Amino acid sequence: MSAVSTPSYAVGILTRVDLNDEVVEYLRRIDDTLAPFGGRFLVHGARAREREGTWPGGLIVIGFPEDDGAAAWYASDAYQAIIPLRAANADGWIALFDGVVQPHRGIDVLQDAHA
Repeated sequence: MSAVSTPSYAVGILTRVDLNDEVVEYLRRIDDTLAPFGGRFLVHGARAREREGTWPGGLIVIGFPEDDGAAAWYASDAYQAIIPLRAANADGWIALFDGVVQPHRGIDVLQDAHA
């Protein structure tokens, strides 16, 4: 039996972005950094339609088909080379997350917590 790979995600919440030439260059180059890892934008800069609480900024979600995809992409030379273009011109948070194996039900999180 082969191991099941879970997806992984890079998630950003940006509270400020200066849309200047450096950010435009970052946006022009990011897709080429994603391609080798199968990464694709699932949500890009969307503003929340809040239902509970106050959302802090624009949301970016990039999905990768493999469990190590997000980490490998983030650590890649190609992405590391363009991070300064974004980081100098935006404020917020960037984090990497593991996805879940499908099918997944809400109660499954309890099993995962005790594994």
